[in-house]
Amino acid sequence: MISAKVTETVRRVDAFIRETVIPYETDPRNGGHGPTDELVQEMREKARALGLVAPHVRPDGSHVSHVETAALLKASGYSPLGPLAVNVMAPDEGNMYLLHKVATAEQKRHFLKPLVEGRTRSAFLMTEPDGGAGADPGMMKTTARPDGNHWVIDGRKTFITGADGAAFGIVMAKSPGGATMFLVDLPNPAIRIERVLDTIDSSMPGGHSVIAIENLRVSADQVLGEIDQGFRYAQVRLAPARLTHCMRWWGTAKRAHDIATGYAVKRHAFGKPLIDHEGVGFMLADNEIDLKQAELMIDWAAAVLDTGAPGTTESSMAKVAVSEALFRVADRCVQILGGTGVSRDTVVEQAFREIRAFRIYDGPSEVHRWSLAKRLKKLNTPA
Repeated sequence: MISAKVTETVRRVDAFIRETVIPYETDPRNGGHGPTDELVQEMREKARALGLVAPHVRPDGSHVSHVETAALLKASGYSPLGPLAVNVMAPDEGNMYLLHKVATAEQKRHFLKPLVEGRTRSAFLMTEPDGGAGADPGMMKTTARPDGNHWVIDGRKTFITGADGAAFGIVMAKSPGGATMFLVDLPNPAIRIERVLDTIDSSMPGGHSVIAIENLRVSADQVLGEIDQGFRYAQVRLAPARLTHCMRWWGTAKRAHDIATGYAVKRHAFGKPLIDHEGVGFMLADNEIDLKQAELMIDWAAAVLDTGAPGTTESSMAKVAVSEALFRVADRCVQILGGTGVSRDTVVEQAFREIRAFRIYDGPSEVHRWSLAKRLKKLNTPA
């Protein structure tokens, strides 16, 4: 159920994206390893004036329901810049959710408040290179060892989104009894960005970094939650954050579909509009089907989370189904636009790149299928 207040906010977000944010897509500050922080803050000032910064977070810091979040984030995703403009982009959105659930009052004041206000950015440092943590977090090599009232952290991280320019990071490291999360202000001389990777996507400020952590000392009050509970907190963050990816990129795929449909109606070939050729018309029809199925999958998984259930299985199923459906949509849109589809004359080319990366982020489809199959085996194997 979506409240009347959230329904009105969705309408306002949609209008803001279409009227204010989309014109920024051609701004020269939008490119490379993501839009510049200057561009993001310029858009956010306009969103702030309309009361649209972090619209999924209530004034008391709590979040609206997952189903309501879905409506808001789908609207924000109609432009790749939209989630940044209204401050619902990864990794910040997932970090907001986790900090609200786990952080102390002082940690919320120092880290969460400016993040929700859209005045800072954050990073989540978990994934590692060289056989370390990735799809299998249990392979974590970064270590945290106690030293009096402090911890000393050493290791390397990779594909760390937004680390370049972030105000703080949530660092996950292997501790004596499991894994622990730490809140660290950035920049920090013990956290060194080795390089920012050149990747297929370009929608996130700061890009994705390879990071070396060398003799990082943090005090006990920088532990997020409880010691050795990092893997459990990762699950608290993961299912909702996995689903919000689906929400945002649904909006991007819908935008690509709208552009392709408009093109197919106006463009003529062999004596009639492209949409009247079955090869094109049927692709657009398949897009409609995939978009609707993806939307229903998102809303179903969100409703499960709203019951208080972990939603691990449901979010895995949604992540696979939605990422693959939206990629089919984006791929068809490129095909329908032909040469224009592989150029940057429209946002369709970027939508294709972003959604292709989505099939890997927060777990590739193969890992989710493996996990679902393992669950099926457990449920159907006699004791």
